[in-house]
Amino acid sequence: MKNLKPLLYGFIVVAISIALLAGVFSGCGKKEGGAPEAGITGAPRGEESFADVVKRRGLTPQDILAAAKTYTPDHVKDEYVTLNSGGQEGNMIMYTVPSMRLIKYVAINTRHPFNGFGYSVETRKLLEAGFIDGEEILWGDTHHPGFSETNGMYDGRFATINDKANPRVYLVDLRDWELKQVVQNPVFRCDHGGTFWTPNSEYIIEAAQYPAPLDRKYYPLTEANFKKYWRGGITYWKFDNKKGRIDVKNSFTVEAPPYTQDLSDAGKNASYGWSFTNSLCSEMYVGGIEKGRPPFEAGCSSKDTDYLHVVNWKKAEQLIKQGKYKIINGHKVIPIEVAAKEGVLFLIPEPKSPHGVDVDPTGDYIIVAGKLDSHAWVYSWKKIKKAIDEKNFVGKDEFGIPIIGLETALHGSVEVGLGPLHNQYDDQRGIVYTSIYVDSKMVKWDYINLKVLDEVYVHYNV
Repeated sequence: MKNLKPLLYGFIVVAISIALLAGVFSGCGKKEGGAPEAGITGAPRGEESFADVVKRRGLTPQDILAAAKTYTPDHVKDEYVTLNSGGQEGNMIMYTVPSMRLIKYVAINTRHPFNGFGYSVETRKLLEAGFIDGEEILWGDTHHPGFSETNGMYDGRFATINDKANPRVYLVDLRDWELKQVVQNPVFRCDHGGTFWTPNSEYIIEAAQYPAPLDRKYYPLTEANFKKYWRGGITYWKFDNKKGRIDVKNSFTVEAPPYTQDLSDAGKNASYGWSFTNSLCSEMYVGGIEKGRPPFEAGCSSKDTDYLHVVNWKKAEQLIKQGKYKIINGHKVIPIEVAAKEGVLFLIPEPKSPHGVDVDPTGDYIIVAGKLDSHAWVYSWKKIKKAIDEKNFVGKDEFGIPIIGLETALHGSVEVGLGPLHNQYDDQRGIVYTSIYVDSKMVKWDYINLKVLDEVYVHYNV
């Protein structure tokens, strides 16, 4: 009984506090006699008019215009759904634009106690599908989401996202905003080149980032071994549109040199059947700062250009049907020598250490933003295709891949600022927006007439 007294006293104090608070709130907004005070109850600030609010808050016409441009009323529908990578949080964040209202944090590759993901039998199986070589992996680093497409337009059916730290791809059904499938890449060790869909969702493109031996065996890291055993690659995950799932059995990878492949995009219209993948560190530098050699970043930036990979995935699809592949870890891989000989893989010089590569809505132009170059480069698909058809190459790399000359393929370049990173196209033909990472700004420019139109500075790196 002695131990119950403090608890009993606590209950009494809480009960008295609740009673007092109830009395306070019941009296709020009332004049003497119980009548509600005008202008307080009901909607915020009650019966105040628009003019009253402007006067009370001392708002200027510029303030009101800014608010009208910024905020979306509840009765106005949003125009877009946006996908954001959650990085090491292991999720994908979905919100609407322009209101920026949060829809959901979609659990991807980490446990989420707030909704039970990773604790139920069903969601535990999804996590286990991402365990690599039998090792439990309950973390990730999500990057670069993508939408499924129909006729080159987002169709709002599915979304995908990759795990940069571990080579895994995640499929989300947008009907219920839930993760449905996890596939792991059997030949990569990591990926950064996101999940980019072809125009009718035939394939989802995933590119390796840092090269590694595709067979996952150990080899001592030397410059000779690096060129002999280390490889990059571009995986084409077959998507079954009827089942709404990735068809692992009918997926394949085009082997690539150890050039550190990055982001990709698929061609459309005239460039349909082709895809484009950036690369960096085409120097194939292996580091060695502990031995007095230049730092890894410096060694990977010594050349003036890197290589844009141009892949004929429609022809690669035919090579798979013809059996012109090898099996590595149960996965179909088209070797470099086959891809080069059969006209599947080509290279074009591109700005140093690029990130974004984006095909314009017409399929006629490809824009590459080079992080270590102040220019964005615009390539002409018509010129690229002509060079391929005429076998107009300036040579081959040391792996035997044909190289198209920069001057042959380039439409032009525009100086947009320090650290161009990502590109997004406008509805208006010829207009694109590029994020500038170092200068911290967004640049609007004309990629057909090659001129900057406008820029807006921001307070963070983009």
